[in-house]
Amino acid sequence: MSRLRKSLPEGVDPSRLPPGQYNTRRFPVLHVGTTPKVKLDRWDFKVDGLVQNPVSWSFEEMTSLPRVERLCDIHCVTKWSKFDTLWEGIAVADVLSRIEVLPQATHVMVIAEHGFTSNLPIGDFDRPENLFALRYDGADLAPDHGWPMRLVVPHLYFWKSVKWVRGLRFMEGDQPGFWERNGYHMRGDPWAEERYWGD
Repeated sequence: MSRLRKSLPEGVDPSRLPPGQYNTRRFPVLHVGTTPKVKLDRWDFKVDGLVQNPVSWSFEEMTSLPRVERLCDIHCVTKWSKFDTLWEGIAVADVLSRIEVLPQATHVMVIAEHGFTSNLPIGDFDRPENLFALRYDGADLAPDHGWPMRLVVPHLYFWKSVKWVRGLRFMEGDQPGFWERNGYHMRGDPWAEERYWGD
């Protein structure tokens, strides 16, 4: 058994740890630049691109949608994994049910504060476990972890779970977001170790 596998909590199935990852009980903070100072009265969530009707929702409108909880493992490209993280927020599927995505759309660009973006195939975005998280482990998100709202896409490396999310742009074809333009993989599957260009 490898050193990484030995670090697993007692009772955790080793098959939950992707290759090259180690378990941590901490929740490391990783981002570029400063943490945004968000004013909720100016916050909006915009959906545009290949949709029938672009929309813009206020924070109050967005957070009036039904809440769900999700328990999931998360995996960072920097090689840490954290098991059984508990999130509360709005299911991605619920947001998608309120917009009409045009049939030619194949990908979505997730847009966040400070111009950060990340790309996802619609098939990776529209999964039942994905949500726009407002709370983590029973409390509102900490600013460094994406307050007031972040995307959570647990089956991909965690940079795809964009912090400080502000909107979506639906696209025909794939385009790199911020991290992808700077050397990260276009998809980011932890089980295939899709960390960087060429992986």
